[in-house]
Amino acid sequence: MASEDTKKIQEMKTDLNLLLECLKYQMDNPFSQKEALVTIHSICQQNSNAGVYFREIGGLMFIKNLAKSSEHSMVKEAALYTLGAVAEQSVYCQQTLCTSELFEDLTSFLTNNDSNTNLKRMTVYVILVLVSNNRSGQTLVRETGCITVLTQLFRTVLSKYELNLSDKNTFQSYQLWSSVCSTLCVCVNNPQNDENQMLCCSLFPHANDWLINCIKPEVIRPICSFIGLTLANNTYVQKYFISVGGLDVLSQVLVQLESDSHKTLSSAKLAVVVTKTVDACIADNPTFGIILSKYQIVSKLLTLLLHESLDSGEKFSIILTLGHCTEDCEENQYDLFKYNGLPLMIQALTESQNEELNKAATFVLHNCKKIAEKLSLSLGEYPFGENEEQLKYINTKEKNFEEYWKKAKELLHRLEHLERERNEEEIQREKDKDNVSSVNIDIQNTLKHLHADSLGRGPTAEDKDKSQSRKLQSYKSHGCANDHQMKTLLKSANPVDACYRESVQNKTLCKANSSYNQNLHGQTTFEEKNSVSQSSDHVFKHPIPIKNGKPQLPLTDPFTLCSDIIDEEAISFLATDNHPKMLKYRCSGCIAVGKSLNSRNFSKLLHCCPYQCDRHKVIVEAEDRYKNELRKSLLCNKKILLTPRRRQLRSESATSERIKKRRIRKNFTEEEINYLFNGVKKMGNHWNLILWSFPFQQGRKAVDLAHKYHKLTKRPKCVAP
Repeated sequence: MASEDTKKIQEMKTDLNLLLECLKYQMDNPFSQKEALVTIHSICQQNSNAGVYFREIGGLMFIKNLAKSSEHSMVKEAALYTLGAVAEQSVYCQQTLCTSELFEDLTSFLTNNDSNTNLKRMTVYVILVLVSNNRSGQTLVRETGCITVLTQLFRTVLSKYELNLSDKNTFQSYQLWSSVCSTLCVCVNNPQNDENQMLCCSLFPHANDWLINCIKPEVIRPICSFIGLTLANNTYVQKYFISVGGLDVLSQVLVQLESDSHKTLSSAKLAVVVTKTVDACIADNPTFGIILSKYQIVSKLLTLLLHESLDSGEKFSIILTLGHCTEDCEENQYDLFKYNGLPLMIQALTESQNEELNKAATFVLHNCKKIAEKLSLSLGEYPFGENEEQLKYINTKEKNFEEYWKKAKELLHRLEHLERERNEEEIQREKDKDNVSSVNIDIQNTLKHLHADSLGRGPTAEDKDKSQSRKLQSYKSHGCANDHQMKTLLKSANPVDACYRESVQNKTLCKANSSYNQNLHGQTTFEEKNSVSQSSDHVFKHPIPIKNGKPQLPLTDPFTLCSDIIDEEAISFLATDNHPKMLKYRCSGCIAVGKSLNSRNFSKLLHCCPYQCDRHKVIVEAEDRYKNELRKSLLCNKKILLTPRRRQLRSESATSERIKKRRIRKNFTEEEINYLFNGVKKMGNHWNLILWSFPFQQGRKAVDLAHKYHKLTKRPKCVAP
């Protein structure tokens, strides 16, 4: 693959060298030169590196001089077209050609009366390529006066407002004018150039005349692009455009296109283009939105937003323009309410998954918040005047005005409700954190007191039970105690005392519970007490089986004897209406006692337990069935193994890897033997140096050379050459 690429690059270089020689030796044959230039253009289009190489061999400068010195118009056109294509493909070529000398030559081509329309078009194309994304090109196009010539062409190329593009001459003139518009766009923007914007704003009156007299896509699209880029991020130019009536003209065009959009799809698309230009005019000056209210642009934009043929990007442009219209203009905000704009914005928020579109709709709703508050208060606070007759006229003429107030109120309530929910969530999170931390502190203090009591330094058993019941009751009142915390608290107590004081503790717990809530939970407490006593009797009736005078599972902790009782007491105590009572019966497998359990002793523990829970009973039965099936299979086939032969598998895999990785044997040739002896004479027994210094066969290693040399020297007849 690499060899093919290298071959193609070499062929490309050879072709470019031959074509450059053809250009030099065919000066008297313009047709051959034109064909050579077209071929160079196609090669540079196919390979991006071709233009760089062509520049290195001097071809770029030769074509530039050829375009200047040639007397044939076809050669000049082809040379300029090739220069533009190469510069467009390579930034290095663009920087090489971006000189004041070339811009002056291009300006002379445009001002020369003998230059035909096609030559001027190729010249404008080269200017566009040199200026695009190039600040130095924007500076040179201004300093050399080239931009002044371009503005003159913008005014004079098209003389009639009625375009007949079927005519060949008119079509060529239109192509030149469109190229001039595109070139002026790159002169003022990307990157933005304030000085060029100031120069190009002189074309606004002429552009307004074209917009009024020729509402065609071929004219409106280039002019709107030029106006939008010239206005972008420049408040001075925006004010000048509005002062010459540009925003009024755009509003009139937008109204007409919106009315035509119901008939033709192209009018709707063209109306979106005009909308973007309007947005560029008022984006940095929202106060100028008052001009749009004279033409009821908000209602037109809302109607245009409902057009089915528009995509999400075009709808985003319309909603963003609505946001800038309503940002600082109460008239436009009122129109948004009047023409049911709020439901459309809410619908856009709920249905669309486009983040940018949702942000624009939120921007519109935020702008209308103040006017919604005013409308929701009373009609007397309407901001557009204090004339009572005018207010009565509005009230009588618009019967659905109250509906707008209701929508405004609903919108305000929604926004306030969302803010209130956020604040409540934050407050609740802080309270939960504080409650959890206070409960943890109380548990730690209780554990300390219980530990001191177990060492004989604490209060009496009866007092401790009362304090412990108070702690449990306080946890219940906080609503933050769970089963795990209650078990930890109870298990930390003295287990022997807990066993002997079971009845006293039950009474204390019941009293504490009844004192907290006598009427609501009295019956439940009584039932829970009975259930706890029954479960405790059940536990003590079935002791652990003994074999050979020793318990099969020694209990190292005396608390294990009473763990089930205390757990059930805690569960019964915590049982409320919100947290129903749940008795958890546990077998020996549910309690991890003694040494750590594994797959072997855990199975023995389950089999020795006479009273298994449902979960472990299913596990034991499944294990027994599996072992019985294995025993039957052993009787039928004694070769079966329960555990895999890991060592055998590893050895087999290792041998297979050795077989796969074994190298192919290659005999030493006479040349290699000579290399070997010469290397030993010069370098000694440094086998790696010998291997790297001589062209041995691929796959040879230093060990191979050493072995071969020792074998050769051991032979009695072998003599070093």
